[in-house]
Amino acid sequence: MNSEKTYKILTILLVMQWAFLRIIAQFPEKIERYYSNGLYSYISKFLNLLFRWIPFSVGDILYTILVIVILKNIFTTIKNKKFNLKNTLFKIGGFISVLFFLFHLNWGLNYFRQPVYKTLNFEREKYATNELVDFTEKLIVKINQVHLSITKNDTLVVENTLAKNQIKEISYIVYEKFQQNYPQYSHENFKAKHSLFSLPLTYMGFAGYLNPITNEAQVNSLIPKNTYPMVVCHELAHQVGIASESEANFIGYLASTNANDIYFNYSGYLMALRFCLYEIYQKNPEKFELLKIELNKGIIKDIQQSEAFWESYQNWSEKYFKTFYDTFLKANKQLDGLKSYNKVVVLLINYHKHKEV
Repeated sequence: MNSEKTYKILTILLVMQWAFLRIIAQFPEKIERYYSNGLYSYISKFLNLLFRWIPFSVGDILYTILVIVILKNIFTTIKNKKFNLKNTLFKIGGFISVLFFLFHLNWGLNYFRQPVYKTLNFEREKYATNELVDFTEKLIVKINQVHLSITKNDTLVVENTLAKNQIKEISYIVYEKFQQNYPQYSHENFKAKHSLFSLPLTYMGFAGYLNPITNEAQVNSLIPKNTYPMVVCHELAHQVGIASESEANFIGYLASTNANDIYFNYSGYLMALRFCLYEIYQKNPEKFELLKIELNKGIIKDIQQSEAFWESYQNWSEKYFKTFYDTFLKANKQLDGLKSYNKVVVLLINYHKHKEV
């Protein structure tokens, strides 16, 4: 079979794959049972055993090779002045078809699984502003307590003396405890790695990602240390098979705040607090200012330092990368795109209606 015919077949299969996804997306219970808790668990276990012992990110290397191959093909086409539109479109279609298949087989079908709130048996109802404020006030009391137990002084910023690689190792123990409390999300061979592209990721405004081809949880090694434990927990939630960003935030929150490590507790509550305060700021700026006064000064300094870190890397390219990722999320059943990160607030409020903060 010649390559031209192969590309045509692969392009046709791309259309068929897309149609198949539209159909099976209507059956989240089946995906939960047969893929997320079935096939995916074996695929993930195999990939983690294959790559976890390698100290660097294999996925980042593959991305680098992919970019080089694409650029080489573009250069060769321009150099030889041979461009056949039909053949090129089929070639691109065939290439996308293979990536599309690997993406959904290795991890992507988790976008269509049962929502977390159904699996954990609680309602997901819209919240009133007063419910948001009440929950945020409880969070403030909790994080003030945790902060003070670490610093012994409410004006000091939390200082975690452990190296980030040590924090990563603790995160695996954290998730072992999480699975004891939430066996619905069992997983083996957790592994997070620092991305080789941490600096570019920072300029793009991202703290981490999961490589869907190699199943490696990638963490930006440059991010502030107090947000680092929660980011690791978020990326490991993706490795568990939680595709939704808001749900990965929620699972990461449960894992970190239930941990036997106070720095993980602090990081988890800090994430929840920031999302809640952001929502209040959008709805009622005056109330936001009043709630800020209730926070320990050391926590406010911590948030300000984190914001200063990200602002120092802001640049013109960030909005284009985030627009691309926003489109990617919307194409994978997260209709709010990047705003879906903030949807964790809905889950937090509803979950804590029957659970103490």
